[in-house]
Amino acid sequence: MKKNFSVVLALALSASIFFAGCSTQVGKTTGSESGEGTKKETEAMKEDAKASSGAAEEKESKASALSSGEIEHHPLELTAEEEEAWKKEPAYGKTIRIGYNGGLCLGAFGIAQEEGFYEAEGLKTEITKMTVQSDAIGTGKVDVTGDHIAALLVPATKGVNMVFTRGCHSGCKSLYVLGSSEIQSTADLKGKTIAIADGIGGSDHNISLRFLSKDHIDPSEVQFKVVSYDAVILALQNGEVQGATLSDQFARKFVDDGTLRMIRSLTTDEDFKTEPCCIHAVNGDFLRENPITVKKLTHAHEEASKWIQSHKEEFVDIMLKMNWASGERDKVLDFADSLDFDIPDENTEKTLESIIDDYKGFGLVDKDSDTGTVLNKIWDPVLNQS
Repeated sequence: MKKNFSVVLALALSASIFFAGCSTQVGKTTGSESGEGTKKETEAMKEDAKASSGAAEEKESKASALSSGEIEHHPLELTAEEEEAWKKEPAYGKTIRIGYNGGLCLGAFGIAQEEGFYEAEGLKTEITKMTVQSDAIGTGKVDVTGDHIAALLVPATKGVNMVFTRGCHSGCKSLYVLGSSEIQSTADLKGKTIAIADGIGGSDHNISLRFLSKDHIDPSEVQFKVVSYDAVILALQNGEVQGATLSDQFARKFVDDGTLRMIRSLTTDEDFKTEPCCIHAVNGDFLRENPITVKKLTHAHEEASKWIQSHKEEFVDIMLKMNWASGERDKVLDFADSLDFDIPDENTEKTLESIIDDYKGFGLVDKDSDTGTVLNKIWDPVLNQS
């Protein structure tokens, strides 16, 4: 018994010495090696901390520069007569209601408010959330707003009390199919169904009609079905629909993983990429009663748009901070980079003419109406830069 106990004790002691030795050899260094290793690790940690601190300071510096009013503003220059006329307008000194629900496309509204472009024009403004832009602007619940041309143009031609003053940006939406689909072009969608999220007559539907028309496809040969964004991928996968007109921002992750493939685009296609997708709209009565105020508003939007175009990263950071945009920063930035916010009035005017002509063919605008007459009714480039 004593012999067995001695053997067990010896094995235990040997094992403890072995593992202690392994620990010493593998997990530790001795003498000067230990001191040198610790010193290197400490220096590396200091460098990492310094880099992190520098990145944080740079980000904080950018944020401070924005919030401290270091953005250079160039307010609209008025003559002495214009200045006096402005002071007599009903809106002078009063709060102007800016219809804005967030989103990158109409980001000029948010940036103009948050970064002082309205204030630089001497305007008092407040952001007002809406449900339907055309109703809010037409009834005077807001003084200025914006939305897709595809959503606002028809109501404007049907008598809703609004006038367009400038384009917002190019790009935004595209027509997608499954990555594995045999569909290669709009011609392959004949007899098939396209998903639209905002209903017949909404922007997705009207944009789809233009894609088909430009490719000489009779829209009557394609069906449309209302499918929400949260159900559209499943609808494509189960064959309920074969195509979908979607926001590029929404579709991006599905394109990246191969689920979706773009076949037509406002953003990248040569025949659409210079067209503004969205547009600024002003209540018609507000414009007639406050022409100089509207010039100042439009100029603030133009200046904010130019700033956005050359400061996309700062723009995205502000939008995320204000909860006017959501998602992973890199993906939001990719989408912002795909949009051109510096749209000349000439492009907007040509786009409106083209869409009016297209909509006449679709029966959305009176086919017997004169395009120029319709344009003059809904379009007033108040800064006269076309």
